[in-house]
Formats: sequence, C-alpha cells, structure tokens
Amino acid sequence: MSAVAVYRSVKASNPNDQIMQHAPLVKRIAYHLLNKLPDSVQVDDLIQAGMLGLLEAIKHYDASQGASFDTYASIRVRGAMLDEVRRNDWTPRSVHKKSRMVSNAIRFLENKTGNEAKDIEIAEYLDIDIEEYHHILQDSVNCRLFSIDELTNTDDHFSDPSMSSQEQPLNDLTRNGFQQALTIAIAQLPEREQLVISLYYDEELNLREIGEVLNISESRVSQISSQAVLRLRSRLSEWINDH
Repeated sequence: MSAVAVYRSVKASNPNDQIMQHAPLVKRIAYHLLNKLPDSVQVDDLIQAGMLGLLEAIKHYDASQGASFDTYASIRVRGAMLDEVRRNDWTPRSVHKKSRMVSNAIRFLENKTGNEAKDIEIAEYLDIDIEEYHHILQDSVNCRLFSIDELTNTDDHFSDPSMSSQEQPLNDLTRNGFQQALTIAIAQLPEREQLVISLYYDEELNLREIGEVLNISESRVSQISSQAVLRLRSRLSEWINDH
C-alpha cells in the first residue's frame, strides 16, 4: 500500500479503531521506558500519557511528509511519556545543582588535561571528599535531567513530519550530527563506564544484574552509570545547550 493510501486509510478510519489497533504499541513503549526510569514512575501513568500522544499522532499525521504512521506515532507517544515524567519530576533542586556542578567540573578538567577526569580528581576540584562525591552520583541516578533518554530525545523535534519541506533537511542534518556526536562520545567513555551504559541501555539489564556481571555492588553500578551520563553531558554541552 502506498504512503498516500495509508494516510487516507488512517484519516478515514474511526479514531477509536486506531486507538485499539495501536494500544499494544503504547504499552510496549511504556514498559521499555519503565526499565530506564526511577522506581517512582508508574507504568499506568506512562500508558495514559502515551494514549494522549497517540491521539495527537492520529490528529496530526501527514503521510505526505514521508514518515510511516507507526514511526510518527512512536515518536509522539514516547515524547508524551517523557513529558509526563518531566512534569512529575520531584527531584530536589539541590540534586540538579550538584549534578550540574559535577558535569561542569568534568568538562573543565578534561579540557585542561586532555585526559578522562577520574573520581578523585573531580572530588578534589569540587573541594569535597570522595564519599560525598559518590553520594552526589548516587542521588543523581534518579534525576531525570541526566538520563540517556533526555540526551537522545531530539527525535521529538527533528523528526516531526509536520515540519515544512524547507525545514526538514536542515533538521535532519542537525539530528544526524548530534547522533553521530553522541555515538562518538559514548565510544570514548572510560571502559567500565562504556560497559555499564551498554549493559543498561543496549542489553536492558537492571542495576542489580549489571552488578552481578561485573561483580560489584548495585550502588557502585549506579555511581558508574551516573558519572558516565554526566561525562556525556559535559562532552556534548554545546549540542545540548543549542538544542
């Protein structure tokens, strides 16, 4: 079936039928995201937000822009779920502030030395002991500002088929450039941080399972994961600030 035919079919069908047809997609995205979010996030809340995103997708879908409905709906559903998480972020401001301090410290030290900033170096720069530094990392695990999904959620803007034909090529280039920069930044992480990120986001292991694989505690896995994402934010600061 051609894209135009699919578009006409979507527009002509009953919205309730479309909702029922794509409800499994919403649930699949919700459970996939749930593995990467704080324990306080409830799957029912994600699904409810995702269904609203699906309704928006049905309302605004335009196949003439080239994206399939499933692709467009997935973007809108995932974006709606992350918006819901952002709206209900109760992380204390002090946690956000300290996490940004760590990210800035990493950027300064790595720009100055040309080497990977180590735990003890970051703690010394911040004038705190290593235990307090690890405590900051532990606290920032539940801080949505520093999740990989926040880093990679550019698709909600760059891939919107409602954009004009003049806007889309530039945004495609920007999106592709960011994704390339992110891929390079992940590949250049210290070996253990890169492994934790891979096990968590690619293999979808939880923190306890990663700890068993690496023979370290779950809290240590949390610290390594948090530091890895803070390091990525420091190395991608120009992209993140711009976009």
